Parts: sequence; C-alpha cells; structure tokens
Amino acid sequence: MSDPLRIVLAHAPELMVVGFTFARGDRGQPHSHMHVQSTYVESGRFRFRVNGREFEVGPGDAFIIPSGAEHECLCLEGGVLIDSFTPRRDDFL
Repeated sequence: MSDPLRIVLAHAPELMVVGFTFARGDRGQPHSHMHVQSTYVESGRFRFRVNGREFEVGPGDAFIIPSGAEHECLCLEGGVLIDSFTPRRDDFL
C-alpha cells in the first residue's frame, strides 16, 4: 500500500485539474480543504466516504465534494481519478 501518484494536468488561479493514479489498496487519507472538488473516475473502482456517507464508484462515475467536507477513499481496483479543484490548490504546485 502506498500513496497515489499525483500529476497536475492544468491550473489557473480559479481552477486546477489533477490526475491521481492508484494501485489496489492505496488510500486517500481522511482530510478536508476549502476547495470544492469534482472527481471523475477514469478507470478502476473506489470506495469513498464523504461526511460520513460511504459509496462505491467505477469508470465514468463523477461526483462533487463540497468545500470543508471530510473525505477519504480506498482503491478497490487500480485506476485513475481526475479531480478538479476550485480555486486552485496551491499546495499541489
């Protein structure tokens, strides 16, 4: 188990698009941030928990994580998530 590989795909002060590559068993640890986050599942299967609500997603699924919401994920089948953040996450630069 390791941390997912992160690559910034595009960014401007108002928006950032980031790809995350996960292997089976990788986790996104519980956290929250001020940014609104949109997540699109390019491939793989993931279990997310957002503000205590748990759900599974697979290829083609997309959802929004509100600003300030505590969230985490577990990779059930290796794949790629494409996350958009508004405003940009300067901590990823």
